[in-house]
Amino acid sequence: MDDLIEALQIFRKYGNPDYPTHCEHDVMYIYGIEPNDVSKKDIKRLNELGFFTNDDTGEDLFQSFKFGSA
Repeated sequence: MDDLIEALQIFRKYGNPDYPTHCEHDVMYIYGIEPNDVSKKDIKRLNELGFFTNDDTGEDLFQSFKFGSA
């Protein structure tokens, strides 16, 4: 749980969307935070915490298999 809380605190530095998360098919998506706005240092830490960006989705957003639906 600590990793998720830390990741959400990092995302909070870059916005406060009303509906920031969505889970489906074992993937948690973070909406309303533009990856291009996130510092390289924070992207590195988010990767360590289990969040990444994936160009294959066609959407510019963060995802996590670690915190997806079970």
